[in-house]
Amino acid sequence: MTWLSDAAVKHLRDIADRPDLSATPYELAEAIARGGMGTVYRARDRRLERDVALKVMDVPAPSPSEIERMRDEARILARLEHPGIVPVHDLGTLPDGRLFYVMKLVRGRRLDEAARDQPLHARLRIFARICEAVAFAHAQGVVHRDLKPENVMVGPFGEVLVLDWGVARLLAGGRRAEPAGTVLGTPGFMAPEQARGDTALVDERADVHALGAVLRYLLAPAGGGRAPAALEAICAQAMAPHAGDRYASVGELAAEVERFLDARPVRAYPEGPVECVRRLAVKYRTPLLLVTAYLLMRVLLAFAARV
Repeated sequence: MTWLSDAAVKHLRDIADRPDLSATPYELAEAIARGGMGTVYRARDRRLERDVALKVMDVPAPSPSEIERMRDEARILARLEHPGIVPVHDLGTLPDGRLFYVMKLVRGRRLDEAARDQPLHARLRIFARICEAVAFAHAQGVVHRDLKPENVMVGPFGEVLVLDWGVARLLAGGRRAEPAGTVLGTPGFMAPEQARGDTALVDERADVHALGAVLRYLLAPAGGGRAPAALEAICAQAMAPHAGDRYASVGELAAEVERFLDARPVRAYPEGPVECVRRLAVKYRTPLLLVTAYLLMRVLLAFAARV
């Protein structure tokens, strides 16, 4: 008897699990992501001659409730038409009953990779773009519930896309609410109410908490040294244990970061006189340098005239 290696067994299992797309206009390529209840493959749309991302259920014999859950996921994505959110192109069913949907194929690097070689100012601009997409989703009544650096893609031309809406929730209507005690999200980014399974309390402020954790993560790759106190204060308010103590909306959080970028006072951080002078010196650095250079030149000319 010949025993197969673990790698060979895995290869055979992957082949067996590959969806049959023969009845669809798509040609299957390699798997590019796994998680939740589905696998995302690279595929080729033969009609439009373009590469796409195709997500298909992993469950071999899905129940009606599982099919409806993934259908809800596709519907949620379809209603979020925003440049920072991956668009859905198609929805269908395989011969074995599994549901699939087709999305734009996102190219680039995950935020946790892209942030390593970006200066702080650039990382904060990326964060502001993330906030724009999430704020748009909230305006459509959708909460992401799993925001983290791994779920953000930064494209080669500056695109910023929020991915993986598999546990997103409609605040009104849509899929049925999970029973109390259900924990969905990622440790370290989940709001306390999520971690406790208080599903009825999870709203936009849970995403505010997660964004605060993302911002805290973005402050770390600076290569040593301490993050600016104003930014630490923003993170602390966004991640407050009680939802009522956080920023009431993603827009408020984004506005605070914009104030920091513009060298304006941050509301979460009451600065002292010395810090105020330092901030103003940074904000008006160019005119101050010009005035200083002018005054120095006048002094030198006056000294030369006496000599």
